[in-house]
Amino acid sequence: MAWSQDEERMLAQIERHLVDDDPRLVARLESFNDRVRRSEESDRRRQARAEGEPVVRRRPRRSTVIIAISWLLIATLVATLLILVLRHEAAALAL
Repeated sequence: MAWSQDEERMLAQIERHLVDDDPRLVARLESFNDRVRRSEESDRRRQARAEGEPVVRRRPRRSTVIIAISWLLIATLVATLLILVLRHEAAALAL
């Protein structure tokens, strides 16, 4: 059932007042909506997989990519430092 213009206007006004009065609540509700949306998407993918339909993969989130690249850089740095230390010790033992 569609909303009347008066109802839509009142809902928009309530939403504006809510955003102005309690922005933390709005942020929590948006976060909740995002989690529900992701859950529904995973349910749809699971159902499509069970029915044998091709599954469209979503791209990883930006934060996941940044964390993965950070870990890769840290691992590279640690490996490089270990190699330098071992070479230095080997050179010192050869003398």
